[in-house]
Amino acid sequence: MTSWTSTSTSTVCEVHPLVLLIIPPSLYLLTKHATADHHARAAKGSKKRVVGCLLGQDNGNVINVANSFAVPFEEDEKDPKTWFLDHDFIEGMMEMFKKVNAREKLIGFYHTGPSLRASDLEINELFKRWSNRPVMVVINVGNSDDLNKDEGEIPAEAYVQVEEVREDGSPPAKTFLHIPSQIVAEEAEEIGVEHLLRDVRPTNTTNANISLLGGETLTTRVGALLGALRGLTNRLSTISKYLDDVQSGKLRTNHAILYDLQEIVTLLPSGAEDSTEEMLTAVSREGNDSHVVLYLSSLIRAVVKLHDLVDNKLSNSRAELGLPEPTKEKKEEKSDEDKKTETEKK
Repeated sequence: MTSWTSTSTSTVCEVHPLVLLIIPPSLYLLTKHATADHHARAAKGSKKRVVGCLLGQDNGNVINVANSFAVPFEEDEKDPKTWFLDHDFIEGMMEMFKKVNAREKLIGFYHTGPSLRASDLEINELFKRWSNRPVMVVINVGNSDDLNKDEGEIPAEAYVQVEEVREDGSPPAKTFLHIPSQIVAEEAEEIGVEHLLRDVRPTNTTNANISLLGGETLTTRVGALLGALRGLTNRLSTISKYLDDVQSGKLRTNHAILYDLQEIVTLLPSGAEDSTEEMLTAVSREGNDSHVVLYLSSLIRAVVKLHDLVDNKLSNSRAELGLPEPTKEKKEEKSDEDKKTETEKK
């Protein structure tokens, strides 16, 4: 069994739209400090990654990433331990950002992985000069094919360095612990993002991806559901592969992961294996009822709109002929006369 020290697994990394702005992969960001724009200008068309600093606040259980800036970075692709990061540039940028907003501290760094690299631990140790617990955010700014695989998901993974303590008595090893990440935005930021996306959002809604603040069209909603199902399938495949590796002895047993899997299994409906057909029938019946309600509401809405159209046509015709609009009293008199004629006929 392994355990982690110095970090709680309940830590959450909150990223603001200024740092990460998700738009269709065929377009580029128009914001100066966006990480994808940094990658588009510095490493487009190559396998090189770019590195930058993250600014914000570390409040213990919540790491708030509010801003970022790019940093000159070079590394040898053949030798991952050979890399260069401009320290003086970071110091100068920090002095300038401190004059703008003193509350924003250097809390970590980002890079466009798209996955973890061998030199990440060394870079993380370097950033401990400015932060006691730097956070590393790996951002995937790949091509459209890579992004469509996980459509609807945040293409960013947050990590913090921890010490892995093992039961066999071996010295603790430094490693990265994945923490949940989410995009948060204040009202002013949401308005700014919406104005920014007006010019860059694709006109063809059939090929439109999901925007940062959520799409309103049927295509985007279906795309979100499809992306969620794809993500669920990938995670189930990962869990199955992990259990197979543990059973075959390729990986050591991690009781914390097994406890989490056991908790997931207990959330399933009781007796689901024995009553699969009954559950499917109940779900189908519930879905049919929902579809009937939607059909009736759409039908009623269409009838109401049709009546409004007829009334509007009659009012326009009266206006063209110069006839006065019928008042409520006249309508009531006509209805009384109709009732009298009906009674006389009877």
